[in-house]
Amino acid sequence: MPDHIPIAVPALHPRSVAWCLVALVCVGQCGCGVAAHGQNAQGVTLYQQGRYQESVQSFERAIANDPQNADGYYNLAATYHKLGITSHSEQELKQAEDLYNQCLDRDGNHRDCYRGLAVLLAEEGRSDEAFRLLDGWSRKYPSSATPKVELARLSEEFGRYDVAKDHLIDALQSDPHDARALAALARLREQSGNPSQALAVYQRSLWNNRFQPDVAARISSLQNTLNPPSLVSSPRMVNTNPVTPRY
Repeated sequence: MPDHIPIAVPALHPRSVAWCLVALVCVGQCGCGVAAHGQNAQGVTLYQQGRYQESVQSFERAIANDPQNADGYYNLAATYHKLGITSHSEQELKQAEDLYNQCLDRDGNHRDCYRGLAVLLAEEGRSDEAFRLLDGWSRKYPSSATPKVELARLSEEFGRYDVAKDHLIDALQSDPHDARALAALARLREQSGNPSQALAVYQRSLWNNRFQPDVAARISSLQNTLNPPSLVSSPRMVNTNPVTPRY
């Protein structure tokens, strides 16, 4: 059972966010970390069931048992973010923002936390702050591809496709095998009308991480588009009149 709530937002819309509860981040397995791990997992289960207030309590207990566990702060922030969006509560959104920052105080390279905070800022019309947040992260870890991929993701969501492409190229200079960067670049190639280039880059992405069903589906679709199966017709049978005896 996952004990970590990552946010996946395909597009930004005011006061809206899509949530995906699939990833697992391991936490400490000794002492108080064991209790925090279980409470985080329980909180995610409650969240998935729509029992948000109960999940808040589980995440608060996880933080109390392991105050340095960044994932507990992230999970609690993500839950308040969801509650704030649902109930249009400025107070809960402010709590979410504070908790995202507390998460980053404990783990300055927490990808999902940077993503969640950037989404919250953008939803509140603070897109300049969202981009500065991710740019600062990228400057702090210049050799890492991940911040550059997230910058590209946000840029693409704001329609800044050329900027997104530049960030992805920078990401691949840091790590030529980054599957997320390759998949995102392939999508931009496809959207710009370059299916052959897109197919090649999608294939590189899947080669580096075969657990990408969406990428595999795009490869199959593009292969069928670029190389449609040939239609082989069956031999045509010619009906003739019965042969009459000659003698």
